[in-house]
Order: sequence, then structure tokens, then C-alpha cells
Amino acid sequence: MTDTPARLLTLLSLLQTPREWPGSELAERLRVSPRTIRRDIERLRELGYPVEATLGAEGGYRLVAGAAMPPLLLDDEEAVAIAVGLRAGAGHAIEGVEEASVRALAKLEQVLPGRLRRRVGALQSATIAVTRGDGPSIDPRTLTTIAAAVAGPERLRFAYRARDGADSKRLVEPYRLVSTGSRWYLVAYDLDRGDWRTFRVDRVAEPFATGARFAPRELPVDAAEFVRRGLRSGETYAVDVSFGAPAEVLPGWLRQHAEPVGGGCRVRFSSGDSPEWVAARLALTAVPFTVHTPEILAAAARALASRLMAAVGPAPAPEG
Repeated sequence: MTDTPARLLTLLSLLQTPREWPGSELAERLRVSPRTIRRDIERLRELGYPVEATLGAEGGYRLVAGAAMPPLLLDDEEAVAIAVGLRAGAGHAIEGVEEASVRALAKLEQVLPGRLRRRVGALQSATIAVTRGDGPSIDPRTLTTIAAAVAGPERLRFAYRARDGADSKRLVEPYRLVSTGSRWYLVAYDLDRGDWRTFRVDRVAEPFATGARFAPRELPVDAAEFVRRGLRSGETYAVDVSFGAPAEVLPGWLRQHAEPVGGGCRVRFSSGDSPEWVAARLALTAVPFTVHTPEILAAAARALASRLMAAVGPAPAPEG
């Protein structure tokens, strides 16, 4: 292999596997002399790769941990595995993953060849992840588009659906992505409204970076604190639900709001969660219930019931 840059990349790829490589084996694989291998090792060291040599008749080389992480070389299988793993974690806002995983995913997908992008997409669509279930899933492409716009920084356009179902188009200067462990939020300066806003990413659709750069504005508070304040003062709606069983059989989050009514109970509380999520949590009680208000919750419950019925199909005919 006479192309020095290509040879260095191949050598680096070999050294990044967790083993010690005899100099003679490296020379044989790269079809060069042991002396050339020694020179190439020195070049890698000059580039910041901590390559350690072992003494002996044969001698060997291995890559060790250094003070900083140098660029990695991944083969096709490794790149696909990492991209799928990052997509799964980012898409469900797993606690602890935070913005760093989205930045990593954005960088990786930026350089993935088209053939690997297709493999990642196919594998993602063919698998189902079992997560904590306390937050809506998000298309990772939405997250990576937003993360890239934040890093740009570039102005971002997207469609947005508010809690009440109203649709709007937004043009913003994205500032930060914030994860609460169950949801992703975008903190951005809304150019049409002339103020800072928090957007739930699961309600964002068709985001795209406009290419227009901007000088980031200074957010009055920390981005995480800005989101927390918004959640504390955010929109809520009153829930009024009847259950066909006494309060004692309900989970604590419902039982504390329950009042006995006949042989069952009535529960009234305020919620800031999506109607779809509240309907799912009510259904998980396995107790028959009736939604009195609001209509958006009743509609979410009807939609959930329809999906469940469609999933199981018609009841089998009785034998006889």
C-alpha cells in the first residue's frame, strides 16, 4: 500500500481494535516493511494518537487511552450499530442521554454514506424499542435537524401543533435542546413573536434549517431553568373522570383526587400532560372509566380504544 494517507487510516483502524498488534503482522497486512510501520506509528503519535510499543524480539503496538479522545475510525457494522443505538436513545428522551447524544448522532449521520443511512433506516423501522413509556417518542431526524441548527447556528423553520390542536408555522433562532427525561424541548427565540419560547419537540413537524446564520442572543436564564419555569406555569386543563370502582383500587396519583360516588368514585384534577398520555394512563388502571371533561381527553380516549380494538380484531364466533 503506497498511498501514505490511506495506509495511515488503515493502520489506525487496525490499532483501534482492543488488542496488541505485532509489527510483523501489521507490515504483512499493509504490504510494507516493518521500518515503514515504525515511521507510520510515529506519524500517528504526532497527530495525537497514543500508540504504545512493547519491547521484545517481535515487538508490538496498541492504542491506549490518552488525555483527549482522538477521532475514531468505524467500519460499516460499527457505524450502523452506533447510529441505531443513538437513534433509539435520542428518540425516547431517555434520562441521562441529554443533548450530547443528539449532537453525536447529528455528527455521525452527517458523514454516513448513503448506503449506511439506508441500512440504519431499515433497521430502525424494523425494530420496536421497549422504553419507560412515560413520554412520547420522537423521530430522531427531527432531533438531529434541530441539533444541527443549534450548532450552526442557523435559523429554523417548522410546523408546530399547540396543546389545543392549533397548527402554526414558526421561524426561530434555536438556542438549546433540553431533555427532562421524558420529553425533549427546544428553547428558541421566536422571530414572529419577538420573544423567547419553549417548544415540545414531539409537536414539531417538518423542521429544516434555512441556511441563514445568526448571532445567538443571550437567554435571560439557564436553558434548563427556562424550561422548568415554563412547565410550572404552562397550560393545564381540568380533568373530570368517573370510575366504576372504589378509590382504593386506583393508583395513588388518582386516589388522592377521588371522591366516592355510589359504588365507584369521581376524580377531578389538573394536568399539563398530553391528552393521549393521560388517556393511556387512565386505561392502564384496568378499571372502567368515563371521561366527563375535557373533550380533548375524551377524544384521545376514543382514539385509543379504536386503536386497541383494531389491533385485536373481531371477537371469534362462539363454538356450537
